[in-house]
This record gives sequence, structure tokens and C-alpha cells, in this order.
Amino acid sequence: MVSNKRKVRKITVLIISSNEDPAGCNIKKGLLKQSEWEKINTFEENPVYQNSSMNNLIMITINDRTIRHENLEEQVQRELKIKPQQAIFITRHRSKTGDPTLTTHPIGNYGKAEFGGKDRTVSPSSPRLMTELLRLIKKNSEEVKTYHKVCFEVTHHGPYMSIPTLFTEVGSNQEEWEKQPPADIIAKSLLDLFDNYFYEEDLPNDIPVFLGIGGGHYAPRFTDIIFEKKSAFGHMIPGYHIDAGNINGEIFEEAIKKTPNLSGVYIHKKSLKKSLVTEYKKWFKGRDINVISSKELDDL
Repeated sequence: MVSNKRKVRKITVLIISSNEDPAGCNIKKGLLKQSEWEKINTFEENPVYQNSSMNNLIMITINDRTIRHENLEEQVQRELKIKPQQAIFITRHRSKTGDPTLTTHPIGNYGKAEFGGKDRTVSPSSPRLMTELLRLIKKNSEEVKTYHKVCFEVTHHGPYMSIPTLFTEVGSNQEEWEKQPPADIIAKSLLDLFDNYFYEEDLPNDIPVFLGIGGGHYAPRFTDIIFEKKSAFGHMIPGYHIDAGNINGEIFEEAIKKTPNLSGVYIHKKSLKKSLVTEYKKWFKGRDINVISSKELDDL
């Protein structure tokens, strides 16, 4: 049973780590070290922590892979009697190059669900919250002069979540996952975020939100824009999914629906064929959705 000492709000921010993920475990260690928490319950035989000063902040640990743990928010509501409003997964990032990275990204699949989730379905994104977190990660990483690249990743992998969800990750190989300092940067950045914001609607509503189209997996143009301009990105569609033939009007509609407070679309024109850029502009303008350029955005 939940402790009677402190009441848990039914609507919460849910932070999720996994015992099989060393980077996630280290981020959790950083959070427990940098702030005060109280054990209030267990979930899958692991401690459930509630932040001592922010009682809507709950942290759980699962035993399997985060990307394949479907229906997690339903399980939490059923077993803990808590209704998550926002989910944040703290995890590792793997890449073939093994480059050191600190990232945030939305989740979902534009094609077949090979790594959790549902085919051609994305989860609700948290564009303003995710963007603000990435800016804090950059700020904190620069203060300690880390060697990690700080960037978005485009939308990819599961699990499917019915609530706004973001991943924040340490990459990209075993050596980096097992280091505590990069995990501590993520932990500090999360706590800095929670000093001001918990949910998407907490952020100023004059921050324009965009769907990003084009470019590579690490979303270089979208990352540059949010570090320079007043803006936020929700779902991001990379060139490799366009090349694979996965992107059409149905996918655009899905990404739009799952990007709250959408202001428009940013197309990374240099990464796409001119004919595609023209086709996409026509599709969005036909639905009264602005296609914007970075010149139209205010500087930070």
C-alpha cells in the first residue's frame, strides 16, 4: 500500500528506468543523489520513489527493455492507482559509431514496429517540454565541459504510449552507459526542468511548435534551430524513412495529431529533392498548415 505519510497526486509525471539498462540506472542514481526522494511502494518488485518536494513526481523501475514494455501507463494506473499525465524514459542510446551523445526524442514508428510500439503509429509528443530539456542538457554539459554531442534524435521505436512521452538518453556504447558523469548531466537537467515545468501546458504558449521533416537521425537542422531560435519540435521525420517509402499523407496526419499546439512545419530543404519539397509544401498549405523558414523565427 502507498504510505499514508504523504499523498500522491493522481495526476503525475512518471520517470521510468530499467534494470537492464546501465545508463538509465545511472541517471536514476543521479536523480536520487541530487534530490530527496521517499520510497512509497514497489512496482515489479522494485522501489517506487516520490520526490520529497514535488509530490507529483514519481519514479519507477521496470525489469525488461523500455522500448518493448507496452501499456505501461495502464499497468501503473492499475497497480499503483496513479494516473500518469507525462512520461519520461531515462535510458541508453545505441549507435554503430558509438559516438558520445546526450539526447532527447519523441517515440513511435513511421514504418513497421521492429523495436516496440505499433506499426505506422506514433505516441503523443511533448515538444516544448522536450525542447526545454535539451536546452538545459546543453547548458549543463557546457558548464562541465563534457565531450558529448547534445542533440535531438528523430522519432523512433516503442513502446506505444497513450500519454505525452519523451526519451532522454546517454549514448552510445557500453563504456558511456556505465559512466556516472554523463548520467548526472541528464539528472541535473531533469531537476532543473522540474524547477519550472512538469507538463507541456506549463510552458509559455507563445513558443511555436513545429513538425520537422528531412535530415538524418540526429536531426542536425532541427537541433540547431532550437538552440538559436524561439521554437520547439514535436515529431521529426528523417530522410531515411522518406527514402524507404514510409511517408505519405496518412503519416503526416498521424504526426500532426500527436504534436500538440502545432504552429507549422519546418522542412530541411537541403536534405530533400526539390520535387519532394514542392510536393510537401503543397500538401501542408492545402491544409492551412504553415511551412516556415528559420528566418521567420525570433532569436532566443
